Amino acid sequence: MLVFAVIGGIGLVVLLVSMVVGDIVELGDGAVSGTSLGAGAVAFGAIGSIVTVNGLPTVWAYVASAAFAVVVILAVQVLVARLSASEDGHPRSLTGVTGVVTSTIVPGGSGEVSLDDPTELERRLAWADTEIPAGTRVVVVELAGSRVKVIPA
Repeated sequence: MLVFAVIGGIGLVVLLVSMVVGDIVELGDGAVSGTSLGAGAVAFGAIGSIVTVNGLPTVWAYVASAAFAVVVILAVQVLVARLSASEDGHPRSLTGVTGVVTSTIVPGGSGEVSLDDPTELERRLAWADTEIPAGTRVVVVELAGSRVKVIPA
């Protein structure tokens, strides 16, 4: 049972380090990551300990642990791949997008605009070189983080 506890403990350390620092171990050009290896080792240790405590032969503990660890490694890899594929790409350039000022924009300060782009569901903070009153149609000329610089249309 000590073997299973040690392997499970090492797996837990690898899993935690991979989650905090990033994948420190990658095999096969990213086919197997440190996160999945850590999760597999934790599963190996847990199943081995459970089988051993229940009095089954040690051979069954190793077989069950190895089989479950492989399943966990594959499942984690699939999950990580799906999550990576669903990440947002680079922000889309909003230069040239039109909109309406919803809160007066003052020079040296900021205001709010509602943009006429299908991906823009919320209002954005905006700044301009001149005062632009609420209700004025504007065009985005620059993007800085989530804020936009606008000029009257």
